[in-house]
Amino acid sequence: MDEEVIPILRVDDAAVAVAWYERLGFARQGEHRFEPGFPAFVEVARGRVRLFLSEHLGDARPDTLVYLRVRDIDTFAAEFGVRVEDVPWGREIELRDPDGNRLRIGTPKD
Repeated sequence: MDEEVIPILRVDDAAVAVAWYERLGFARQGEHRFEPGFPAFVEVARGRVRLFLSEHLGDARPDTLVYLRVRDIDTFAAEFGVRVEDVPWGREIELRDPDGNRLRIGTPKD
C-alpha cells in the first residue's frame, strides 16, 4: 500500500459535486451512507489523485483550499472559461466548486 494524503471537502449535495469534479477529470470511485437518506461520503479520483466529498457536517469546513498540480493547465482553463495566471513557479488558475471550496490548479515551470 502506498501512503497518501486525501483531502476531505464538505459538500451540500454529493451528486452535484461529483458532476462538477468530473469536469476536472475525476471519476466516482465509491459512495457510502450509513443508512438510506443519511449524508453521503463519496470518493472521486483522477489517476492517483483522490478527494473525499462529504455531506457530513463535521467532516470539513467550507472554503477549503486544495492545490492540484497538473500537466496541462490550459485544458482546465478552457473547460471553465478562466484566464491562466503566470506566477514565478508556473501557471495557475483558481476555481470554486459549487460548495465554495477553492481549487488552485497549476502547471509548474519546467
